[in-house]
Amino acid sequence: MQFPYSWLKTQANPNLSADQLAHLLTMAGLEVEETTPAAPDFSGVVIAEVKAVEKHPDADRLNVTQVDVGKGELLQIVCGAPNVRVGIKVPCALDGALLPNDFKIKPTKMRGVVSNGMLCSAKELGLPEDVDGLLILDDNAPVGQNVREFLDLDDTIFTLKITPNRTDCLSIKGLAREVAALTGCEVNFPQIQSVQSESKRTQAVQIDAPEDCGRFISRVIENVNAQAQSPKWLTQRLERAGIRSISALVDIGNYVMLEIGQPMHVFDADKLSGSLHVRRAQNGETLACLNEKTVILQDNTLVIADEKQALSIAGLMGGASSAVSDETKNVVLESAWFTPEIISGKSRQYGFGSDSSFRFERGVDYQLQRDAIERASELILAICGGQAGEIVEVKGILPEPQTVSIRTERVEKVLGVAIASAQIQAILDKLGLNPVQNENGFTVTAPSFRYDIERKEDLIEEIARVYGYENIPDDYTSGKLAMLRLPENKNPRFGVSQKLAARGFQEIVSYAFVNEDWEKDFANNQDPIRLQNPLAAQYSVMRSTLIGGLIEVLQNNLNRKQNRVRVFEMARTFRKENGIFVQNERLGGLVYGSVLPEQWGEKARAADFYDVKADVESVLSGQNVQIEYVRATHPALHPTRSANVLIGGKNVGFIGELHPKWLQKYDLPNAPLLFELDMAAVLASEKTRYQAISKFQPVRRDLAFVLPENVDFATLQAALWAVRSDYIQEIELFDVYRGAGLPENHKSLAVKIVLQSHDGTLNDETVEPIVQQLIESAEKIGAKLR
Repeated sequence: MQFPYSWLKTQANPNLSADQLAHLLTMAGLEVEETTPAAPDFSGVVIAEVKAVEKHPDADRLNVTQVDVGKGELLQIVCGAPNVRVGIKVPCALDGALLPNDFKIKPTKMRGVVSNGMLCSAKELGLPEDVDGLLILDDNAPVGQNVREFLDLDDTIFTLKITPNRTDCLSIKGLAREVAALTGCEVNFPQIQSVQSESKRTQAVQIDAPEDCGRFISRVIENVNAQAQSPKWLTQRLERAGIRSISALVDIGNYVMLEIGQPMHVFDADKLSGSLHVRRAQNGETLACLNEKTVILQDNTLVIADEKQALSIAGLMGGASSAVSDETKNVVLESAWFTPEIISGKSRQYGFGSDSSFRFERGVDYQLQRDAIERASELILAICGGQAGEIVEVKGILPEPQTVSIRTERVEKVLGVAIASAQIQAILDKLGLNPVQNENGFTVTAPSFRYDIERKEDLIEEIARVYGYENIPDDYTSGKLAMLRLPENKNPRFGVSQKLAARGFQEIVSYAFVNEDWEKDFANNQDPIRLQNPLAAQYSVMRSTLIGGLIEVLQNNLNRKQNRVRVFEMARTFRKENGIFVQNERLGGLVYGSVLPEQWGEKARAADFYDVKADVESVLSGQNVQIEYVRATHPALHPTRSANVLIGGKNVGFIGELHPKWLQKYDLPNAPLLFELDMAAVLASEKTRYQAISKFQPVRRDLAFVLPENVDFATLQAALWAVRSDYIQEIELFDVYRGAGLPENHKSLAVKIVLQSHDGTLNDETVEPIVQQLIESAEKIGAKLR
């Protein structure tokens, strides 16, 4: 909600500065996002009347003018504006005037002719432009008066962030009521008079959907002048409220909406056929809207129609076929109340919204429609002329006012401060809630402009707002926090974050709604969970993997010249299994760039698969069962540089390098490394087992095996561990050889075997049989001792 302070003062003047009022409103729950001056600072500019205009003797585009600035003598000013002429009144910057951007005016010669000031355009004063040339003022502008005073430029424009429950504050009248309650100043609401009917023409109305439309009022005004100009005061208020002036008839509807809070619409009466019908649209019915978009309507949409076609989407947008134009002679005014539920969501459904829909979907005062018709009729007759007809009013189903009771001791208990009953009554009275005192407190029947008041907590909030949150004293409480037990077989979530942070990772939070392409590319998910009403096209499905969000963060960092990225996320993923939606919590990570930050002590080296494997093993520490990495294929990963992570033979995630085909599509210079794990496996931990360290010397044997290229070390290691011996403590790969002396398509893997006993020093008689068993077990998979 945007409005000028000067307009608010016409209905409630709190005698506060703009900053003071902004603080007061914000503390009362009406957040002021910003305050801006109506015009930039300038000085020394007065109203001048052009008395004479002559062509400059040495310049075709310049004129020499004589202007009256109210000082008794004429000033000579050289002007190049195309619209300068005798008799107009314009802003004139005098000698010594200071214009925006620190532009100072002083007498100067222009092509040999002295100019003693400057006639100003709107742009030169920092004001909105509507013509090319000088800013022409009204004929009644007093010569010599300061322009800032005449145009009320020492004004402040407020921008408020109104919460959805406070639709009553989306108008000057509603804000005035609020300011009066907060400051105690008097209110001066517009005096709305009934317009005398001079025409017998009426517009019949029929409500075919009474559950969607509670009231519909129409009035015909004949013989209007559609080309009449909106007065300056009206257009200025609209512009400062953020609404562009279009035509007098449209401007008046917008003005009434801002002034008292009721959206309206104006039809060209001669373009209508028969009665107006408020009905649901038919599926496939089309409507060409005022915003030049043609929409296909659905049956969940309420429309205003005549006997032939739909004319407008109720509460959202009018149609082009019945719009007023410069040729319009007779108009039909519409003022209606629609249920918020029927308007809610239509802006998103049809891809556009309006100031009217913004108000209707939050709830408009259901007793305001007749006042709006009368106010709009009064302004149209004053500005555009014409003869008004009788009002036609048809009712549907209107809301029932809520009755809420509250006890004074309950107010004290909730707010923590004792407020006298008389003060509570005064606060509720100021808000227009008309409380009735009872034995224990008050009973309030919510007025039509506050039907958001439904329970006692709503009233307590109103009392607290007006009383002032800053007037409620601090209450320092103390308490004891219980230290909750953590199961020994479960790691704390925070511990996972700490481990990754210690390894240089930063945590991210991304949307659970993702681009459908991500699901197809990174998860090969051709049937993702779709959203019925997505926030945007790129957030249309639910994610089944965290990879998309990690890649997007990488792209954003690369675009900002950050070439080393290490990020992780703990979040839920969503998928369908046999028609059932399943949620799983996952840990995802991405590593890109050098393994270490740039430094002098280590040469730069790009992170590889084994660096990320170490990160994965770090977060999976605490498992007493073996962690295995088994070569696998994944739609997001490189076909020969990816693996599944197995714990106790169960697949708990994957690790690998991004597939080369996605580098080009997602414009990545190099391949990032990714991992994703099931959070249940990450958080799981075996009970800590304590074992004495052997004091006896270990025995090491190095064995080199020749294997075919397609046999990996994991297979060899599993075969060696198949030898059951309590003495075997470690089996690790320490060398790989390919080259001369080996058969074609073969490799040599050198393995370190560590044996140790807790009972005594091992001798050859004990060790050699175990080594022989290891060799025989390796031979079963095609390995030969080198």
